[in-house]
Amino acid sequence: MSSYEKPRRGWGYCAPSPVLLLSLLTAAPLGLLGEETRQVSLKVISNWPDFSQNLLHIQAVGTNSTLHYVWSSLGPPAVLLVATNTPNSTLSVNWSLLLSSDPDGGLMVLPKKSIQFSSALVFTRLFEFDSTNMSDAASRPPGKSYPPYSLANFSWNNITDSLDPTTLSATFRGHPVHDPTGAFANGSLAFKVQAFSTSGRPAQPPRLLHSADTCQLEVALAGVSPRGNRSLFGLEIATLGPGPGCPSMQEQHSIDDEYAPAVFQLDQLLWSSLPSGFMQWRPVAFSQKQGSRESAMPCQSSPLYPTLAYLLPQSPIVRAFFKTQNNFCAFNLTFGASTGPGYWDQHYLSWSMLLGVGTPPVDALSPLILGIVAVALGAPALMLLAGGLFLLLGHKRYSEYQSIN
Repeated sequence: MSSYEKPRRGWGYCAPSPVLLLSLLTAAPLGLLGEETRQVSLKVISNWPDFSQNLLHIQAVGTNSTLHYVWSSLGPPAVLLVATNTPNSTLSVNWSLLLSSDPDGGLMVLPKKSIQFSSALVFTRLFEFDSTNMSDAASRPPGKSYPPYSLANFSWNNITDSLDPTTLSATFRGHPVHDPTGAFANGSLAFKVQAFSTSGRPAQPPRLLHSADTCQLEVALAGVSPRGNRSLFGLEIATLGPGPGCPSMQEQHSIDDEYAPAVFQLDQLLWSSLPSGFMQWRPVAFSQKQGSRESAMPCQSSPLYPTLAYLLPQSPIVRAFFKTQNNFCAFNLTFGASTGPGYWDQHYLSWSMLLGVGTPPVDALSPLILGIVAVALGAPALMLLAGGLFLLLGHKRYSEYQSIN
């Protein structure tokens, strides 16, 4: 498998058609059409007495359904998403099986017949490129490629220490087990996971619209010494879903950038099963903790490409749940451009995404944009009306003029 794929070219507007959305709604089980609110709980499942081996289980219970997100740092960071049509489904973990060479059955969601959708994401490698002599921001690869960091060879913190029931969040923070150059001596790679019990937006950009059917991930690279003067970083993500094919990658465009200034695009992966799952993100990353227009960096994605399981670092939870299924697809994300801003500004990079089930959240036009449109359309209409009245009244005064003769 090559370490990097060529970028997509000639993309157009690929938003789901009304017919497709209607078919999704009519075909999906009623319990999975979307819950306005869910009862959300976060639980750390540890392998006693080795508490360094643990899983984060997010359970979001609705009226007639349950969403299970299982986040793991066993092997490469990974998440398993399972949706069931009952509020009473449970997660079962057998640590002896899960950590064995054959983990089949080590992780299950019961009852099995209640499962309506399942998928997984595996974050496999962190790329680094030196873009010092690169003038073309769209070139691939975007500079000289350094040996990638395999995330399966990272050591991660005890997730219990970062668990915050108030914000429904937790953070996996890690660094390479072997770091001969000392690049991670004062830095780390963090995966912050956050669940939601209702709809809303975060306070910080890119302010993705979330619902109770979604979970958010923020990836942050901070304090790591780059191997080049103008290093760009990238992330390889592998997916596994219920069907044999790859999910579709789509773009949505908007005239509204109120929630993410200067970003008019929304990217997403859609699994074709019914009910469907999705991964959604804006093509932007940030070089400062307080994300802003000035610190915004482009986030470019490669096309999805099929790959084999043995070419990827293995995730025990994915192998345990999906067993022999190995029809993985993968794609790469690159953050930043040689022209800046970049990671080198403050040795910081962050990027966010949503993972969920059902129809992806869609941004409506903000009141500000609606007001601008109303003014833009209303002003010409008022001018035409005023002109018509002026001509009408002027003509009337002329017709009432009486000749002296």
